[in-house]
Amino acid sequence: MKRTRQFLSDNNSGICPEAWAAMAEANVGHEPAYGNDTWTQRAADLLRNIFETDCEVFFVFNGTSANALSLAALCQSYQSILCHELSHVESSECGAPEFFTNGSKILLLKGADGKIDPAEVERVARNRTDIHYPKPGVLSITQSAETGIVYTPAEIGLLAETAKRCGLRVQMDGSRFANAMASSGVSPAEMTWRAGVDVLCFGGTKNGIAVGEAVIFFNRDLARDFAYRCKQGGQLTSKMRFISAPWVGMLKDGAWLRHARHANEMAQRLAAGVRGISGLEISFPVQSNAVLVKLAKPAEEQLRQRGWMFSTGGITEVDSRFMCGWDTTAEDVDAVLADLREIVRGA
Repeated sequence: MKRTRQFLSDNNSGICPEAWAAMAEANVGHEPAYGNDTWTQRAADLLRNIFETDCEVFFVFNGTSANALSLAALCQSYQSILCHELSHVESSECGAPEFFTNGSKILLLKGADGKIDPAEVERVARNRTDIHYPKPGVLSITQSAETGIVYTPAEIGLLAETAKRCGLRVQMDGSRFANAMASSGVSPAEMTWRAGVDVLCFGGTKNGIAVGEAVIFFNRDLARDFAYRCKQGGQLTSKMRFISAPWVGMLKDGAWLRHARHANEMAQRLAAGVRGISGLEISFPVQSNAVLVKLAKPAEEQLRQRGWMFSTGGITEVDSRFMCGWDTTAEDVDAVLADLREIVRGA
């Protein structure tokens, strides 16, 4: 059966109306190239307002470049990047952080539910201090985590405090930062720079933008020459307004939070339905737009035969992950739940 919408990834959705309208508006007339346009300035200023600080803002094409280039700005080639063993930086960037840092080593941290244990930061950062071992340079925090768990400002603050006591900078991989914010009830400032984050990679694609992530330096000194990194890394687009204009559409009246909140609500609806099906188990608390379910192999295969797409084995070996997006509907959720009930009942 052909399904209009799926649960495989929040990247699979189309462009949300606010981003689409802003791109259409930016398509009227001429604007200066290479980020010197009014749209890029407006988007950067909106982000400064939202984060309540005079941060330095850059726009790049995707999350891989945002992570890799920001880490390269914080980390020398002889240093290391500390991140959770399930993080995107470790598992899904094709070695881009190592490439753009000219060889920085990634060191993996453990922690329950996909969250970094602060004691792990201390242990790994102080494990060796001799010149034969890469010097720890950066802690990367994924918000929300790959399991869908959301760090609180207090948890981020403790991690940042630990990191800085060990001489580390703090980078946040926020590909789903909007979803984390929608469930947190705190301000973006509290979730980032006030908690000790130096640089945030703020994801727009998973939240309804066609292309484009924002790299936000709360510590402006660290942004020195970052524009050159973007250019060298192939991230300085000539018609930058088509990357930045959708951000204006998303930020100016809060659409970024509305869409993220809706995606989270659909995940909660899905989770509630799964909990009502005897024999199914949700692996992690549902705090953003991801629901990870333990499905028996036959049930998983039958669900796919009915036309549903979702991922299995990407986060843990045993969990199937269902992602909700800005355009997921209650009907979508109820339809997949109805099929799950029939499949489990017939097992």
